[in-house]
Order: sequence, then C-alpha cells, then structure tokens
Amino acid sequence: MATLVLGAVGTLVGGPIGGALGALVGRQVDGLIIGTPDREGPRLKELNATTSSYGTPIPRHFGRMRVSGSIIWSTELVERSETEGGGKNRPSVTTYSYTASFAVALSSRPIGRIGRIWADGNLLRGEAGDLKAPGTLRVYTGEGDQMPDPLIASIEGQDRCPAYRGLAYVVFEDLELGDFFNRIPALTFEVFADDDPLSLDKLVGEVVPRTDAAVPLGGVAGFSCEGPLSGTLAALEPACPFNASATGDTLQLRDGSVQGVAIILPEPAIAVGDDDFGGASGFLRKRAEEPATPPEILRYYDVDRDYLPGVQRAPIVQRSGQPRTVEIPAVLTSANARDIALRMSRRLDWSRSRISWRTTDLDPSLSPGSIVRLPGEKGTWRIAEWEWREKGVELQLTRVLPASAEAAPPVPTDPGRANLPDDLTVPETRLSAFEMPWDGTGAGSTPAVFAAVSSSEAGWKGAALYADRGDGELHSLGSSGRRRAIVGTTENALPALSPLILDRSTSLVVTLASADFVLSDAAPRQLAAGANLALVGKEIIQFATATALGVSRWKLSGLLRGRGGTEAGAISHLAGETFVLLDEKPVSVDPAIVGAQPYATLVAIGPGDAGPVTSAIALRGVTLKPLRPVHPRAEPLAGGGLRLTWARRARGAWEWTDGVDVPLAETRESYIVGYGEPSAPAAAWTVDVPRLELDPQSAAEGLAQGFFVKQVGTYAQSGPTLFPA
Repeated sequence: MATLVLGAVGTLVGGPIGGALGALVGRQVDGLIIGTPDREGPRLKELNATTSSYGTPIPRHFGRMRVSGSIIWSTELVERSETEGGGKNRPSVTTYSYTASFAVALSSRPIGRIGRIWADGNLLRGEAGDLKAPGTLRVYTGEGDQMPDPLIASIEGQDRCPAYRGLAYVVFEDLELGDFFNRIPALTFEVFADDDPLSLDKLVGEVVPRTDAAVPLGGVAGFSCEGPLSGTLAALEPACPFNASATGDTLQLRDGSVQGVAIILPEPAIAVGDDDFGGASGFLRKRAEEPATPPEILRYYDVDRDYLPGVQRAPIVQRSGQPRTVEIPAVLTSANARDIALRMSRRLDWSRSRISWRTTDLDPSLSPGSIVRLPGEKGTWRIAEWEWREKGVELQLTRVLPASAEAAPPVPTDPGRANLPDDLTVPETRLSAFEMPWDGTGAGSTPAVFAAVSSSEAGWKGAALYADRGDGELHSLGSSGRRRAIVGTTENALPALSPLILDRSTSLVVTLASADFVLSDAAPRQLAAGANLALVGKEIIQFATATALGVSRWKLSGLLRGRGGTEAGAISHLAGETFVLLDEKPVSVDPAIVGAQPYATLVAIGPGDAGPVTSAIALRGVTLKPLRPVHPRAEPLAGGGLRLTWARRARGAWEWTDGVDVPLAETRESYIVGYGEPSAPAAAWTVDVPRLELDPQSAAEGLAQGFFVKQVGTYAQSGPTLFPA
C-alpha cells in the first residue's frame, strides 16, 4: 500500500522520475510495516498462450525471450475439400482441411528477428527457420519504415490497414490447421530483440529520456517489461542491485555491486539530546535480526530449458525460517541463476550490520548509495539514508558485501529435466510409383497403382500426391499420409537367375533412405504367405534373411526371384536401382485419375520440397497383363510333324493347386503361337487351347527360327515364352 501511495505522490511531484523513486522507497516501507512475503517479485508466467483480448498490453522485450503475443487480426477458417475414389467398385472419400490467416503482435518496441515458434508445445518453426506445417510466415520487426502487410491490405483495404510501425508482429498466411484440431493453436515465439549485452540504460532510457543508468545486467540474457517503470526496476533489483538518485532532472542509477573509491567520513559528531542516538560516541552500531523468510530461492526463465521456468537455490548452510522465493522475469542460465541467488543471500547477511553515523560536514558527494569508510571500523559501508537535521547530517549505513565475496564458488549446476520437443527438420520427399500384379480380389479390371512415399527423417509431414497424364496438368490424388514407406537404393546388381529355385548363393546389398528403417527375416511359412516382398528395379523378389551391415545398410539373402510374374525383369539389373518394401505402407491411388496413358507420372509435393518430386510408374500394365505360359514342350509326330503344348497361368492365382487347372481370369482363353521374332513373327497361329500341331514344313521352319507362345488376355497380351530348341 505504501508503494502505491509514495509512487503516486512521487509522480505528482517529480513526474516519471519521482514516481520511480517514490515506488522504490515505498517498497522498503511496505517491508517494514507489512512484512516480507514468502514469494517476491512479479509471478513468472507459465508461457501463456496467445490471446486476443482487447486492452491487453503489448510488452517491450529486451535480449532474447519466449513470448506469447496477442492476435490483432484474423480471417475466418477456410475450408478445402478433396474427393478421392468414386470409380468402378471404389467408394468416394471426401477429405476436409482447414487453414487460417492471422497476425500476432509480439513486442511494442522493434526487435531483431524471430527464432523458434511453438504451437501447442510442439515446434512449429525450427532453429533453421523451417515451418513444420504448410503455410507462409512473414515477420515484421517493428522498424519505423515497415510497410503494411499485403494480405491484410488486400482484405481490409489500403486505407484501413496500418503498417504497425514501432510494433513487432508476425503474419501467418494459410496456416494448415490439421495438426492443431482445426483451430488456431496456442503459440509462443522466441524473440531476439537485441544482440548486444543488456544494461539498465537500455531498459530505462526508452521510458525516461534523461537517464544516467550505465549498469550492466550481467548474466541476464533477456527481460520483458509490460508495466510501469517502477515494476521493472523492482523486478531487476534482486538480480542486479543498483542505487537510485535524482540530480536535477536526471535519474541516476548506479551499479550496487561496484564499490569504487570509498569516501572517508570524518569523526562522528556528538549530540547531547536525550533522544539522540550515539550519546558520547556520535554513532550507534546494531545488528538486525535474521529475517523469518530469508531469500534463498530464485525462480527465472531457463535458457537451456526452452525458456521454461527454472528454480535455483543458493548453496549455503540451511538457516532457520521458511526460505523466500524471489521471482525474476528474466532469461538466465542455471549457473547465472545460482550465482545470483547466492549473492542475494550473502548481501542480505552482510547488510544486517548497520551503523547510524552523525557528521557536521556538508559533503555534496555524500548521497544515498555512496560507499564510505568509517574511522576505526573495518570494511566499507553504503549510505542507505541521508537526513539533514539541526544537529548535523545523520547517515544510516549498511555493511557492503566485500568484492572478494561477490564471486560464487565453481559449483556444478543442473537446470533440471525437461521433455523438450525435437527440432526435426522437414526433409525432402522420396517417391517411387509402380503397379502391382493383381492379387486375386475384386474383378481385376483396373490397374493397381501405388505410390511409395517416404523421406530420410522422421520429421516428414507427408505430401500431396498428384497425377500428371503427360499434358503438364496435375490431378489431385489426395494426401500420402505420414507413414513412410521403406525405400532405398541397391548397391550391387542381381544376376539373372531362374525364378523356380530359392537362391541361397546370391545376396543383395541395399542402402535404405533412413537410418531408422528396419528389415526383418521371414520363415518359409511366412515367405509362402507373401512376406518380405520387395520391388527391385522391374522385378519383385522375396528375401528370407536381412542382415544389418551398419547405418542404413542391409544384406538380403535367401532370394526368391520373379515373383508376381515379373521374371522378365530378372535379366536386366543394374546397381543403383530403386528398392521398395511391398508391405502395407505404400499408398494405393485412384487409377481413374492416373489415366491409362503409358507415360503418366505421379507427383508429390511436401513442405520440405524445393519443387515437385516426380516418378514414372514402374511395371506399367502388370495388373492387367496375363502371365507368360509355362512348361513349353515340343513333341515330334510321325511323318515329321510337331506338337507344341504348354500350361497357362492366371493373374491373381498365385497358389498352384495340384489336380485342378488355375482359373482363367480372362474373358476367353486364347493364345498366339509363332516362330521368329515375337514382335514381328515369320508365321503365327491363334488357338483357344494350350496345344498346336504343325505339318512337317512349318515344323522345320519353326525349329530353325524358334517357336514362342503368348497368352491373349482381356486387356493385354503376355510376354513370349520360348520353346526349347
């Protein structure tokens, strides 16, 4: 209460300077009358969320701080919808997403830059300046020449859009809200307002022009002011003690920890009044009682804990009484906070030694805050009070902490544990598009197109998928989701090998795209059920054993080749081919949107991509293409003729059951049999059964050039199967 009264009186008498001094004196009176609370200083805010309340003061920030800010402009949420599917035998799915554009005021004085941004406690913007969610961020530092934001001006109009000069703020444009439950999240910002060391002159000089306050704030990395000057000074006093005085119209603040040259006081003057202190000596020595709540605990913002509040205790012998917690709204390291807490406690102990001293000399250099030495007394003393009375100048002195005791011992400090969010950069997208053989479900009349979308790091946020039919126009396929497909690159080329055997001698070494990707072994039963399928180039293989060779490198052995009718791709491998694990992670895309053009490509665009990522569709047409016939035989007939026979295979029928034929899987059974080059045969026949008998002349010509057979399917022809010579 005394603080309020004396602060008001001081403002009436001396303006801002008088108000500041009055509040400081009133604070001391409060302590004498009311007592000292267990908690001292402005209560630290627990990183309050961004608000939009009218009348909320915008603080001034110095150094580096983590602040919430106030929303000063916003649009309504913008809804976007994307419909996927809807083709034959495929239900349509409509996905809705929401974005928002808004501006947040951060500081009522110019700043240097913005660092990290947290949204609901997670990083929205990393140390490198990368946004973790789709959207655009513009930063206005509050300089006097900044221009209006173009988005706000386009919506509100140039005549209604201020430039907010002198106010630092940021503008988010079309920020994707899917990660924040489709609402504007609670935001906090890392503000770097000043690069040079902080001093009281910078904090006070912007409010009171005529100020002499060259007091360095050693160890204070950041500080926020949102109230009157008296509150700012009172909050800083425990960390950086200073002495305040007014000379003319100038406010003087001096470093209380710097002693300088001490003034030698003359011998004390004797008073003869009954109520005068000192009697025949002219001075009175006393020792104040130990406070019931000594200040031993310091609460602050810890720079090593992402500016979360931290607590440090002075490393001193336990004293009686409940220790008092002093809260300082400043950014400190744990070591600096421990040192401040120790010096604060030591200064209190030494200042309990007090002397009342009377002098008859009028020395203009003596004023509150001056350092003096006393005849016959050890140490240095600070003038706490100066009063000019009829019998002389009466000085109230307190013992000064020696400079040798200011330095804290090198005691290790621990800021405490904090579960801080990882600053994962948004990596680039990797895309591999391919068709898969028909799995036997459904009608088998549409291509099974997949996109293996992945990235090198776990911070990947997914990507938007599009189809390019060859005309440059992008057709939306929806989102990839955040699950990363296991992809990589081969280090060696697989040799050509029969798909009929389990290859125990050959191995394939692959480098996976991410160090956290893991491959596993598969037992024979699991292989028979389709485990460990992988696309390598244009061939689908299976592997029984996966051996880790180091970071991201794996050796695959126990290979089954040419799976799903891709044996033609087993003869043309090269090192550096794409590897894709064919598990549940590749994304199925709508073939109706992709189109039937053989040169169609898939496109992915993610937050971390500098441009679109494209991929041709591997194994194009394999879903609808019949499988090559097997077991080709040529039997001589009497008279020189020849009988050709073979066995057909069917799409989607991957289990060979004894005793029955595989299902046809086509609208009719048809084959083309010929000899010569399969793409331009010398002669060819079309049959609807898996055999053909030839006359002696045709047999002789065919044996000389080589026979082949192809199955004719509903949508395509199979590759040729060559008869043995």
